[in-house]
Amino acid sequence: QAQLMETGGGWVQPGGSQTLSCATSLPPGIMYALGWFRVPPGKDREFVAGISHGGSVKRYADSVKGRFTISRPTDKNIMYLHMNTVKPEDTAVYYCAAVRSVSGAVVTSDTYDYWGQGTQVTVSS
Repeated sequence: QAQLMETGGGWVQPGGSQTLSCATSLPPGIMYALGWFRVPPGKDREFVAGISHGGSVKRYADSVKGRFTISRPTDKNIMYLHMNTVKPEDTAVYYCAAVRSVSGAVVTSDTYDYWGQGTQVTVSS
């Protein structure tokens, strides 16, 4: 059974940094692309970043490009979202997700098969 669990959320000051982690437990023998999404207060879910199965292809939402970095160490069941120079508009519940049998980075939330429970990130002074 597939499981994803996010950790690392919390309160951070504007301009600060935060790193989210996503521990994955996925059925073996299948390639998975991974991604981060978020749900800001009162808004719909939006794509943040995606990474390919091998980790070489990464895609970012324009709103986070240059500030956030997605990574997945080789042969480790974990993914990270390094958030730098955070802004109040980054406040959201952040979710990690996995899509099976896809090698490239995926930006469409409907494509993903498995989701974590989410972790709250609040950017405020």
